[in-house]
Amino acid sequence: MDKFKVLVVDDEEDFLETIVKRLQTRKIDVTGVDSGIKALSIIDDRDFDVVILDVKMPGLDGIETLREIKKKKPLLEVIMLTGHASVESGIQGMQLGAFDYVMKPVALDELLEKMRQAYERKLISEGKA
Repeated sequence: MDKFKVLVVDDEEDFLETIVKRLQTRKIDVTGVDSGIKALSIIDDRDFDVVILDVKMPGLDGIETLREIKKKKPLLEVIMLTGHASVESGIQGMQLGAFDYVMKPVALDELLEKMRQAYERKLISEGKA
């Protein structure tokens, strides 16, 4: 898998730390933040290829964060994480431009495959594939 940059956004500290470490062991360039506000701030300053975004977060939830991400960077691919939320939240995210959604707890191999697919779609959208 090519080296690409991933942003993970989740307010559950243990989950965030675990997923960041597991992706780093796979040699993925990953950054983790614990809120939608932080995610929007960091994508202004840094380029990412894929965002893994939790739906249910305090303050700016995942759906609102997705809306703002797509306004700022329409080609940035976003995979929604639904845990406490229902499948409807994932579907709503896709209607707003998310690449796909996965249910928590997510198997790492499933997430890696979704990330790879999202990255490939981004490259095609940018005319780089």
